[in-house]
Amino acid sequence: MLSARDLFLKNLAQTSDSPLQLEVEKAEGVYLFDTNGKRYFDLISGISVSNIGHCNPVVVNAINSQVSKYMHLMVYGEFIQQPQVALAKRLTDLLPSSLSNVYFVNSGSEAVEGAMKLAKRFTGRSEIISFKNAYHGSTQGSLSIMGNEEFKQSFRPLLPNINHIEFNSFSDLNFITTSTAAVFIEPVQGEAGVRIPAEGFSKSLREKCNETGTLLVFDEIQTGMGRTGHMFAFQKYGVLPDILLLAKALGGGMPLGAFISSKEIMSTLSYNPVLGHITTFGGHPVSCAAALGALSVLSENKIVETVEHKSELFQSLLTKHKAVLEIRRSGLLIAVELGAFEKVLTFIKYALEEGVITDWFLFCNTAVRIAPPLTITNDQIREVCSSLLRVLNRL
Repeated sequence: MLSARDLFLKNLAQTSDSPLQLEVEKAEGVYLFDTNGKRYFDLISGISVSNIGHCNPVVVNAINSQVSKYMHLMVYGEFIQQPQVALAKRLTDLLPSSLSNVYFVNSGSEAVEGAMKLAKRFTGRSEIISFKNAYHGSTQGSLSIMGNEEFKQSFRPLLPNINHIEFNSFSDLNFITTSTAAVFIEPVQGEAGVRIPAEGFSKSLREKCNETGTLLVFDEIQTGMGRTGHMFAFQKYGVLPDILLLAKALGGGMPLGAFISSKEIMSTLSYNPVLGHITTFGGHPVSCAAALGALSVLSENKIVETVEHKSELFQSLLTKHKAVLEIRRSGLLIAVELGAFEKVLTFIKYALEEGVITDWFLFCNTAVRIAPPLTITNDQIREVCSSLLRVLNRL
């Protein structure tokens, strides 16, 4: 009889020639446990998804409660479903009045796709600008605005009229014109290895978009829901987008995404043509119930307010090691720069032996990703950093 590992390799489509193949039995808080009972610190949160930890009881209870009432009923936007309505209200209460209308989808890539259509529909323009080394997803539209050619070259032709400019280049902002429908930007570039906006860059971008009538889209799929030390990174960097994208941690571990804008902008999807954007499972009531639970945990326990101190603690414990060339961080999105991919691969291997799960960045394979659940405690940070220092000593 084939083992689960054999079946994994035989029947599940593989996107890597070297998957980690960690067989997880259960997960709780900041820990994963394999089938042998070994405990692992999860320092990547399923790539910034499990912000409030794995199997948070509030979220689990919210899921169980909703499942007992109803699951899928009808395609998005036709029936009044309490979890959707309550979540939209809860989110917009946290946001400025210009971000008052929510369209729920299933994932980050879908949020990007919806926002691309919305920007074209509202402005009547076709050009979209994004940034080099930006990651926005892997579907055809989101891949088109991804800023890394290596990940795109085998799938061309992609969407036309897409242009890329340099992140933090003030002069490149002049490429934004009255022909540009939207500029998509990660407020902090994640897969580029945690690249922070230069002083004044985000505000200059906002001003240029205002001048040209271009919509500014903030992709907060990874930075949203408290990851940077604010509920949303646009609050941290003092710039208000026209469209906000959320996913990953939004669903509390369940699949959920959203693009959020004003009523004026969003209403253009309802005519010419009617049903300008359609999804069957977007805003699934169970995912929305989970998201409501996750939001309550983040807000009521004041977890976001602890993020910056925890980020500083990671830096203070790791930065003095001779193998660490640099630490770049925005809240608990941290890049530990080692300078070479070989070192990163060795680090990940040794860390796994120590019971710590880490990773690299898609467009920065010389740095180690640290993005634990925001609920990680100071004592847990000290414990896991002791393990990481032992790993660094072996490099």
